[in-house]
Parts: sequence; structure tokens; C-alpha cells
Amino acid sequence: MDEHPQNRPRARAGSATVTAAEKAQAREVSLRRISRLFTAHRWSLALVTALIVASSVVGLASPFLLRAVIDTALPDQNLPLLIWLTVAMVGVAALTSALGVVQTWISTRIGQQVMHGLRTSVFAHLQRQSLTFFTRTRTGEVQSRITNDIGGMQNVVTSTATSIAANLTTAVATVIAMVALSWRLALISLVVLPPSIYLTRRVARMRRAITAQQQRELADLNVTIDESLSISGVQLSKAMGAGPALVQRFTDSSARLVDLELRSQLAGRWRMASMSVMFAAIPAVIYLGAGLPMTAGTMTIGTLIAFTSLQGSLFRPLMGLMSVGVSIVASLALFARIFEYLDLTVEVDDPAHPVELDPTRVRGRLRFENVTFSYPGSQTPALDGVTLDVPAGGTLAVVGHTGSGKSTLGALMARLYDPTAGRITLDGVDLRDLRLADLADVVGVVSQETYLLHASVRDNLRYAKPDATDAEIEDAARAAQIHDLIVALPDGYDTVVGSRGHRFSGGEKQRIAIARTLLRDPRVLILDEATS
Repeated sequence: MDEHPQNRPRARAGSATVTAAEKAQAREVSLRRISRLFTAHRWSLALVTALIVASSVVGLASPFLLRAVIDTALPDQNLPLLIWLTVAMVGVAALTSALGVVQTWISTRIGQQVMHGLRTSVFAHLQRQSLTFFTRTRTGEVQSRITNDIGGMQNVVTSTATSIAANLTTAVATVIAMVALSWRLALISLVVLPPSIYLTRRVARMRRAITAQQQRELADLNVTIDESLSISGVQLSKAMGAGPALVQRFTDSSARLVDLELRSQLAGRWRMASMSVMFAAIPAVIYLGAGLPMTAGTMTIGTLIAFTSLQGSLFRPLMGLMSVGVSIVASLALFARIFEYLDLTVEVDDPAHPVELDPTRVRGRLRFENVTFSYPGSQTPALDGVTLDVPAGGTLAVVGHTGSGKSTLGALMARLYDPTAGRITLDGVDLRDLRLADLADVVGVVSQETYLLHASVRDNLRYAKPDATDAEIEDAARAAQIHDLIVALPDGYDTVVGSRGHRFSGGEKQRIAIARTLLRDPRVLILDEATS
């Protein structure tokens, strides 16, 4: 049985992957959907918000204390008042710092829990996908989404909510204090807000487009690494002399990443720099306004210094809000790629009302009833109207030329795919009416492409049955006629098989795979290309 669906031409599949990625970038991501990620942590977020508000309110005392020092304590040489005011200033700083530490700890914990939930949700959902998804998706693409894309969202998820709350609360509190000190000077200071908001939106759109390109390029880089530096990829490149071409491909992709990172960092940098200049010019305008004939004598030196101090502290939260806004919009490209995976339809899933199956009572009779199956994108059926009846305890050998559908038969028996038409039954029960876990307990498959984990022989065998005893493992190895070879190794069953099992020959790997399947003692055993 040497035919396998992955050996079929997949030109269409490759283009479909690119199209899906492009669709992911174009998809509008709802901020409401992103906010739902934090629903389970709403009370912790409420506590963080309360700490932020408390810190901002406490911090408001600083400029008023400063005004009292300059206008009252120093001119009157009131030493007791000066001591109390300076102690209060230090106390305000200490309290706001302590509140900031607690707030950072809680917000970081919330962010990491959200990241954990997102990672595990994507991984679990991908585990439920059929083989069709993995045959049409580039090998490194999945890893890139789980690691690079979710990793790229870490700062946004961890600190965005609290950063918005902190900066917004600080900005509002500062504006209130500025108005309380001098509403005329407050109007002068806030004149820069409209152009700031406009420029921030422009920069955010630029960053989002560049971020989407960066993640696609990172995925390409991961694909190159995975395909070129796996043991199979290295063997192929050395045999074909493709090393220099692969190095050039990697170099070009890395160079494009450098360019995209530069563009990302510099996107809108001149616009934001101009905003910094405008903010820096505001104190000069305030001093000028305070000296104009219409305002002369209307405020004290302490008020003026306290106001400029507030204006300086207003700059930080405003720029922080703008920066967070840019990060959120840019991260929408990452969320789009992750939500695309979470929205994938599960093609082969557990039934809504499964038939209960007792593995110990399964006899093992398999029937194919007029089964037809076509691979996605193929115009020619791999199987067409197949009817088979394999009695319990019987043996069926299927012989045919390459591509005749032998491996497809085995894949359908294990329900790696569902028939396009017809049905397959086990002891009279349609496989689609059984839980996938129950079916896996009674149907064992040894595929023609043996896959071993980079772990010990014992761990590879125990992968099929985590609670297997050493005696059961050795019995399975004896049944597969591989026990004597294993015990002759320097470390016996603790010998590490190496990447994809390349420490062993092809036949030895397949015997280990057979032992692994036999360890589960399935009622139905499928051997794909058994003669190898």
C-alpha cells in the first residue's frame, strides 16, 4: 500500500494557502471579540482599574503641594509647613509607586493567562482538524501562527487594557487639575489634541499593513527552516546539492524581514516627532501667555510652575494613549491570523449523539457500503463505489498499483477522512456515529511513513498507551520482532531514537511502529504497505 494522499499533486493547495493568508489580513477583527478574551478576568481588571484611579488621584496632589511650597512655605520661611509639604511629596511618590507595582503584577498575570488560553485554544482546535487541512498548509505556517503571531500579541494582550486605563485616568485627572489651576492656560495646552489624534490614526494604519507583511514573511522563514533543517530536508539538500540555493532563499527572506522591521519602526516616526516638538513648545507658549498684558498678575509663580509641571505630565499619558492605539491597530493583523485558525470548520468531528462503544465487546467486522471518496480539489475520485466485507477475525490484503487508493482505504477505516458517499460500519455501526477517541481505541494503523518522536524507544512505544507497564512494552516489541535489537543497544529501551527515528533503518523503524500499535491491542489492525 504505497499510495498516500500527500503524494498527490497539490498545486492548488499551495495557492489556496496564500489566498487564505491574504483573506486573514483583509478580515476586519471585531474589538468586541478581542475584549471577550478578557471576560473571565473582569473582576481582576476592575481591581486594576481601581488601583489605577487611586494612583492617579493620589498623584494629583503633587502639583498643588509644589504650588504651596513655592507660594507659601518658601516666601514665609515657614519651616514646619515646608517639612510637612516635602514629606507629603515623598509620601505621594512612594504610594503611587507601590500601587503601580501591585497593578503591574495583576495586569501581567491577567495578560499571561489570556495568552495561555489563546495558545491552548488554537492548539486544541488544530488537533481536531482533518488531514486535509495539514496537507494543504505549509509545515512551518502552523508553528509560525502559534509562536510568532501569538508571541507578537503579548505586549498588547498583557499591558493594553491597563495601559489604556492608566493613561486615560492620568490624562483626565491632569486636565481637571490644569483647569482648576487656570482654565485659560488649559485651553492653550489642549489645542494640540486634534492634530495628535489625526496623526495617530494615520500611523496606526501604516503599522497594521507592515505588521501583516512581517508575519507572512516570518511564516515563510519558518517554512524554510522546517523544510531545510529537518533530518529529511538536510538529506535531500545534500543529495541534490541544493544547499547554496537554500542559503540564498533564507538570506533573501531574512533581508526582507530587516527591511520590514525598519519600516515598522520608522512608520510615522516623523509625524510622531513633530508631535513631540509641538508638545515641547507648549510650555514656551504658556510662559508667553502668562506674560501678556491681559493675563499679567492673574497668577502666581507657584501656579505657573505647577501648571507647566502638569502640562509635562500630560504629555506622557497622551503619547502613551497614542502609542497604545497604534499597537492595537497593528496587532489586528495578528488577531486576524489567529482567529482565522480558531474559525476553521472541523471537518471530521465527534457526533452530536454518539453511539456508546465498549472496546472489550467489539468483534471487529468492517463493511464498506458503496463508498466513494474524493480528495478536496480533485476531480477524480480516489475510491468509487467500493463495497467490502471484512469479517471479524479475518484478514484482507489489498493489492494494486501506485495511486489506486490502497492508503485511502486505510485512512477511511481509521476515519482520518469521511466518505464523500456511502458509509463504513464497524459491527454494524457507522463510523461517523462513534466518538473519535472510541474509534482510536479499537482501530490501530501502522502507516507507510513511519514517524518516531525524538525521545527514547520506551517513550515512543508508551505514546500509544501512557499507562503501559514495562512488561507490556516488551511483549509488544517481541510481537513485532524488535525486542532483541532494542535490548542489544547500549541503553536498551532508554536509547534515544533521534530526529524522526533516523538512528534506525527503515525496517527497524517500522517494527517499532508496529510494536507501538500492538501495545494498544486494537480489534482492527491496518498495516499500510506491510511488505516494507
